[in-house]
Amino acid sequence: MSEPRRGSARALDGLASLAMGLAGFALVAMALIQAWQVFARYVLNDSPGWTEPLALLLMSFAVMFGAAVAVRRETHFAFQTFRDAAPGPLKWLMKSISRLIALKFAGLCLGGALILLFALERLLTGDYHAPDVAEQAED
Repeated sequence: MSEPRRGSARALDGLASLAMGLAGFALVAMALIQAWQVFARYVLNDSPGWTEPLALLLMSFAVMFGAAVAVRRETHFAFQTFRDAAPGPLKWLMKSISRLIALKFAGLCLGGALILLFALERLLTGDYHAPDVAEQAED
């Protein structure tokens, strides 16, 4: 019998379910918006300008929420068929490598966010100076 999950794990499972529901809703809404776009363009001869940007936004939401759920379920960066068919030690190694790849990606995201914050701080405080193009042309 499996042991009961801790409160934080249950909360994260609930959050993952909510994210998956939101991703599904975004996909359904995107399909309906695209259907309206086709109907309006070819039947009404009046193509609405709001459908494409909204569909793109909904697709972005669906992808981001879906990716978050994949990370929670550990189905990111993994070939499920190979991992499930592998013997115990190899399965552990594959799972560890997958986690290391995800950790490395998280580190890259954090580094990029820090670069952005430091550049934004320099820009807002007036410490940023554009390079002199004339000096670069002489070199």
